[in-house]
Amino acid sequence: MGDDKILEPESTVHDPVERSWIRKLGPGLITGAADDDPSGIGTYSQAGAQFGFGLLWTLLLTYPLMTAIQLVSARIGRVTGKGLASNMRSHYPGWLLCSAVSLLMLANVINIAADLSAMGAAAGLLVPGPQQLYVVLLGGLSVVLQIFVPYERYARLLKWTALALLAYVAVAFIVPVRWGDVARAIVLPRISLTSDYLTTVVAVLGTTISPYLFFWQASQEVEEMRSARGQGPLRRVPHQAPAQLRRISFDTWVGMGVSNIIAFFIVLTAAATLHLHHIDVKTSADAARALEPIAGRFAYVLFALGIIGTGLLALPVLAGSAAYAAAGSFRWRSSLALHLTLAREFYAVIALAIVGGVAITFTHFDPIRALYWSAVINGVTAVPIMVIMMLMARSRRVMGEFAVSGLLAWGGWLATLAMAIAAVGACVPG
Repeated sequence: MGDDKILEPESTVHDPVERSWIRKLGPGLITGAADDDPSGIGTYSQAGAQFGFGLLWTLLLTYPLMTAIQLVSARIGRVTGKGLASNMRSHYPGWLLCSAVSLLMLANVINIAADLSAMGAAAGLLVPGPQQLYVVLLGGLSVVLQIFVPYERYARLLKWTALALLAYVAVAFIVPVRWGDVARAIVLPRISLTSDYLTTVVAVLGTTISPYLFFWQASQEVEEMRSARGQGPLRRVPHQAPAQLRRISFDTWVGMGVSNIIAFFIVLTAAATLHLHHIDVKTSADAARALEPIAGRFAYVLFALGIIGTGLLALPVLAGSAAYAAAGSFRWRSSLALHLTLAREFYAVIALAIVGGVAITFTHFDPIRALYWSAVINGVTAVPIMVIMMLMARSRRVMGEFAVSGLLAWGGWLATLAMAIAAVGACVPG
């Protein structure tokens, strides 16, 4: 990251490319898991509460589209050895990069505020206390972990934090589910053309495809490259390509699969409980609170714990992606493996993004309204970034012999088209 001529210190990790399947899971798994953040949980819960099993089919659609565009971002990072912002700075006008990064950072800070608000509310459900205190403590914990925990240990911590998502799978097997109805809703979906239905479809699609995920996964591929001895950008060391591209493909398909499976189970749980009892929810904390009288204390606790766990996973991705984007724009040194004194600006953006999110929660902000505007900004930002990503990925000037083609190129362009439709839908008043 940062200036192309700056070689940042590598940690001495003796890690062969051919690893066990568990160790091959890294940037893709973390990125996919972070997509199911507390605000995403709120969106999926609303979809299930409002339309029952009727929107489960959307998660089958989002899986290949999300995987395709994340594969593109991961390949750009691994092939060039630079993150998205650095590549954009090298090949496109500065005003375009600054506009995209500014919108990304604004959306991320709003999203951080919404996630922290949900995490604070969930913590208050488990241990009664002031929500704002929990917001400050959780935000502070995230900053400390990102700045003071070495990258290799922190990456492992994030990977295991993804296990918090299993709470939503567990809840689905605690509550009674009519699996025959689930199968029929998937195979023979009843698609409605009503405004509420279409708006929710757009929300589900927009929740799964977000610009911060592109920047994060590309940068994490660069981090992975630097943390392993003897590894380099594939353009320089093409003999490493077969093993690395297999790893990236496996990691990303699994990571996005985890993301969509968990989203599926959140919608399913809300449909089997809240929709059945005609309970409307607005936030993920509302969904957790509403579960207790229907599904019991255990399901309620699992759902609330999942909100906190996924939030702790999503906050560093939101703040970190903003920091990587800013560092790539201004040629700062950027790596979670670097000591604070070697990357002050990079870590300052991480801290400011989370402190900014905490500060917003102290205002009289409506978290639902905040998520709406975050979705709109994400939608407006995502489309041009995805277009630029696809142009870079297809360019031999950028990618050399590893320019994207075939099914992956088609998948990336289809995801871009789908996101453009979602962006238009998000910008049109319901």
